[in-house]
Amino acid sequence: MLETLRNAWRLQDLRKKMIYTLMIIMVFRIGAAIPVPFLLPEALAESAIMAGGTLLSYFDMLTGGALAQGSLFALGISPYITASIIMQLLQVAIPALERLAKEGEAGRKKIAKITRYATLVLSFMMASAFYVMNRNFNAVMYTQGFAGWFSMAVIIMSFAAGAMLIVWLGEAIDKRGVGNGISIILFAGIISGAPSALMMLGRFLMLAGNPGYERYYFFVPLIVIIFFVLIGAIVLMSNSERRIPVQYAKRVVGRKMYGGQSSFIPVKVMMSGVMPIIFAGALLSLPGMIRGFVNPDPEGWGHRILSWFDYTHAVYAVLYLVLIIAFNYFYVSIQYNPIQMANDLRKNNGAIPGIRPGKPTSDFIARVIGKITLVGALFIAMIAIVPIIIGAVMHLPIALGGTSIIIVVGVALDTVRSLESQMMMRHYKGFLE
Repeated sequence: MLETLRNAWRLQDLRKKMIYTLMIIMVFRIGAAIPVPFLLPEALAESAIMAGGTLLSYFDMLTGGALAQGSLFALGISPYITASIIMQLLQVAIPALERLAKEGEAGRKKIAKITRYATLVLSFMMASAFYVMNRNFNAVMYTQGFAGWFSMAVIIMSFAAGAMLIVWLGEAIDKRGVGNGISIILFAGIISGAPSALMMLGRFLMLAGNPGYERYYFFVPLIVIIFFVLIGAIVLMSNSERRIPVQYAKRVVGRKMYGGQSSFIPVKVMMSGVMPIIFAGALLSLPGMIRGFVNPDPEGWGHRILSWFDYTHAVYAVLYLVLIIAFNYFYVSIQYNPIQMANDLRKNNGAIPGIRPGKPTSDFIARVIGKITLVGALFIAMIAIVPIIIGAVMHLPIALGGTSIIIVVGVALDTVRSLESQMMMRHYKGFLE
């Protein structure tokens, strides 16, 4: 990875793209430190702790602490992610959107435009919900009379404007930078929380010197070891693939003979990357939003049901596992169409050895993709669930560790692959040496 970055830095055009991406990340981090007027950061920080690891802690992790600080980018990329989920679901349910997605670049631009409008609507909805939550936590300076209405309008519009500005920053990276813009911003937000995580582990290690806390001498090094093991496993599985062999028949065109060579169809084990875990986390954060919005009675049944969606609860872990697997299959079904792949093979005089062309080929490809998808989904779910179990056993707040590790490593690998592909297009072979 470091060798790839060094080789990419030597190319002037790629160096400009990397610098541009770093500048966008700096703008994002500066925006995450700009406070929204009429909010009390101290009360917000306390509310993030009081939330018990549900909505606020999840969004605070994705925004790199911007939510707890009551900053301009407090909503982060959550409205855009939610809008993208809705659009992908609608493409399956609505034939007009499905046809639009197949129209090439023009269709994708139209879908992106609709997604931006949906993001704007969701930004105002989520900003309104956050305003009510902050008011319930006594984090709003003015809540009565004209001053209350004016502060509400300023807070909601600031949150919504910050969310749309993040979308613009992500699209700017897509056009002039390196990698996927939204993923890079998400990566930057999570990485910015690394120092505080290290300080937390240091505090636990210092606490081990007190009577009754000696177990932290064992738990803290174990967490560090598990962290590196998970990174290695994610890198290994991200580069793993199942190769379906393909044999092309010989054909004569004029006086020349074409075909006759052997090839393969690569099927990645983690085809969907980090998207299923992001989608599942965004969906499971909705109950926390509802609890903060309605502020239910702590002794009532509504509060007990919504508490099932805390990161430390067993119900949350099970639902997280199921949703990650479901979103993994959904995302793969959008990317791969076995029938289309079988038709393309037949048009190019290609066939899988031992499998007849047509429906048998599509069924074979579907079975292979289904098995590989299950393996990848179970692996991603395991990485996400293991820290929750370890945190419950050790009584340490590391429930979000698996989610952050998968996102950070997945985005880093995708960015490196993007650099490698751009260097390959420039016929640069240095990174292969």
